[in-house]
Amino acid sequence: MAAHTPPALEIAYPPDLPISARHDELLDTIRDHQVVVVAGETGSGKSTQLPKICLELGRGASVDGRGGLIGHTQPRRIAARSVAERVAEELGTEIGGVVGYAVRFTDRVGGDTRLKVMTDGILLNELQRDRELRRYDTIIVDEAHERSLNIDFILGYLKELLPRRPDLKVIVTSATIDTERFAEHFVGADGPAPIIEVSGRTYPVEVRYRPQEERDDLVQAAADAAAELLAEGMGDVLVFQSGEREIRDTADAIEALGLRDTEVLPLFARLSAAEQHRVFSSHRGRRVVIATNIAETSLTVPGIRSVVDPGTARISRYNKRTKVQRLPIEAISQASADQRAGRCGRVAPGVCIRLYAEDDHLERPEFTEPEILRTNLASVILQMTALGLGDVESFPFVEPPDRRNIADGITLLEELGALQLDRPAHDRRLTKLGTRLARLPVDPTLGRMVLEAERNGCVHEVMVIAAALSIQDVRERPTGQEQVAGELHARFRVPGSDFLGMVALWDHLKERQRELSSSAFRRECRNEFLHHVRIREWQDVYTQLRQVVRSLKIDINRVPADEQAIHRSLLAGLIGNVGNRDDDDEGGTDRKGAPRGMVEFVGVRNARFSIGRSSVLAKKPPKWVMAAELIETNRMWARTAATVQPQWIEHAARHLVRRTYGEPYWNRERGTAQVVERVHLRALTLVDGRAVNLDRVDRSLARELFILHALVRGEWDTHHRFVEHNRARIDEVRDMEDRTRRRDILVDENVVFDFYDRRIPDDVSDPRRFARWWLEQLGSRPEMLALSVDDLVEPDAPS
Repeated sequence: MAAHTPPALEIAYPPDLPISARHDELLDTIRDHQVVVVAGETGSGKSTQLPKICLELGRGASVDGRGGLIGHTQPRRIAARSVAERVAEELGTEIGGVVGYAVRFTDRVGGDTRLKVMTDGILLNELQRDRELRRYDTIIVDEAHERSLNIDFILGYLKELLPRRPDLKVIVTSATIDTERFAEHFVGADGPAPIIEVSGRTYPVEVRYRPQEERDDLVQAAADAAAELLAEGMGDVLVFQSGEREIRDTADAIEALGLRDTEVLPLFARLSAAEQHRVFSSHRGRRVVIATNIAETSLTVPGIRSVVDPGTARISRYNKRTKVQRLPIEAISQASADQRAGRCGRVAPGVCIRLYAEDDHLERPEFTEPEILRTNLASVILQMTALGLGDVESFPFVEPPDRRNIADGITLLEELGALQLDRPAHDRRLTKLGTRLARLPVDPTLGRMVLEAERNGCVHEVMVIAAALSIQDVRERPTGQEQVAGELHARFRVPGSDFLGMVALWDHLKERQRELSSSAFRRECRNEFLHHVRIREWQDVYTQLRQVVRSLKIDINRVPADEQAIHRSLLAGLIGNVGNRDDDDEGGTDRKGAPRGMVEFVGVRNARFSIGRSSVLAKKPPKWVMAAELIETNRMWARTAATVQPQWIEHAARHLVRRTYGEPYWNRERGTAQVVERVHLRALTLVDGRAVNLDRVDRSLARELFILHALVRGEWDTHHRFVEHNRARIDEVRDMEDRTRRRDILVDENVVFDFYDRRIPDDVSDPRRFARWWLEQLGSRPEMLALSVDDLVEPDAPS
């Protein structure tokens, strides 16, 4: 068979990029070392030129022309696409040829591809199928300084893999932040991995501090600062904001200023590819790009001469006390602020306006805390256990996670029933359910819902809900149009459940897609304040889930499922997010002493939360509620909620609840021993006093009480012949006592108890079990339980 010959490449390096000046040094170092750390600011060219250097070295094609890809990871989809397109353009090839990319739901990798640019999540998923990464001869981990969970996991895995793959090259790129840590992580026989520093910024940047008296009005302050820079002729302006809502509000504020010949463009991860590309296209006039910290690193927005930095970002953070993942707006670190300032000054001197004080900047932490130190680790532990990588405590992370976070991640997986509870940490293993859970491409809590839905016959609806919870809400409420949007969205509200509202919206969208052309459907989405790109993503996640579910041999229901079945399935993944309405504290004050003005719930871990105002439950909160997430901002909020029943919670958390019991007693009406049961789920009391059969709790004691009360004392309404026989014999002996005027002839009830105790098996503890056993005895031993007068008379009684 003829060997496949990869297409010849003409590789050139743009002379204006700082990395080009270090070409020869990089070529030699990469050739001579297994691991190389390349440090340089964004804009130095490292993301686009390092893959070309690897291609020049002959990487990306094995000796026989098969396999041997260069894998190039990016933290974000925007960056993966833009880097791939840029490298392809410089090589004079099309995407899908020598250069391809893979992001969630999009794979543009062809038979001739030698360089595969992908998100780090794509590479992690491939580990499940290719443990040795044999498909690759080179891995470039870009933007490692971001220290995302995925990046830290990849770096730890590569450290373990490299001794088994001496042919594999690893290049780690970072801004000039803590690069020694990466070099030390990959220490080898020759010491730490070599570091090559590439200068990125070539022009000075003037930093102006404009502290705001009211931090709440950063939107208007950012708009005014952008207008100031435009008036000074400082070229295109990049404005940072904390999230999509702040971006849109800032865009509105800038447009309200009526600036002539000025284009305002948002930039955030969930925009469509076409909308994102507008930022990188050539243009006339002035431009203001408003972005999240996606533009802080990992991609370069061309033409930027000035930056406006409010100094904040939404940073996901795990609250160890409440066990809740928070998404607060926080002050960014000095390193992040320097990264933002560095976005201008690439092509000419620049200006950065910081909307906070210089003293504030100097007091901030030097670096942003790595994600692994501020997130719940359940998903990481699940995947590591599925891959057989041992316990997370000993995994070679660049920086070990907090032991409390590890413990919380393990606790969550135990709540979900994913871990075997009887094994030591070094030999932690998944349950059968956990093994299936690890294959689902969603958060473990969402995957657990889907697996429970199989039992309840509602897989379709739960997959719709799980997919919706995996993405940003498709419903939009633009500033100034909240009421109109709210009225349109109200058509999909289902009393008692925000989750069922998702299913109603899904059904509506599928019906409209069948009836309308694609362009008409997009227009209708826009008119009804529904985000078309997110709808596509919702449907893509559902499709991906459906494919995996089918591979697990799970049936997907074709007829609408029962609402209770849906909610009981959701509970399996949301046990930690249930709450009980605090009727004793309604209308009181919060922890700061301010009037509450709204109903509060007490959660599983004693955290107090309120239902979000957009929920269908907000105006009339139920007694019991479950929520998709508890988010702490100005207070703890339950987002996306539904009414539940405590007995559903008890069933879903049956492996977690604690049961306490009162004193046992005999219930003559029911003919059985009973006990009062109380059921607790950590801080919540699910059942406060319920009579249950003692047989369920203590069979031995239940048997004793059954024999004593039912058989010895006759506190049992039954028609068994031996019972009537025995009562007659006891009456005979009592008559004997009456005639002799003595009360010492009838034996003590302990003697009668022993009579039954010797004959009745240990597992017969209540009337139901007795009836089943006695039916088997009647054919051969019908007199087995019949007392004689001799059995009932004391041996030394007078004859």
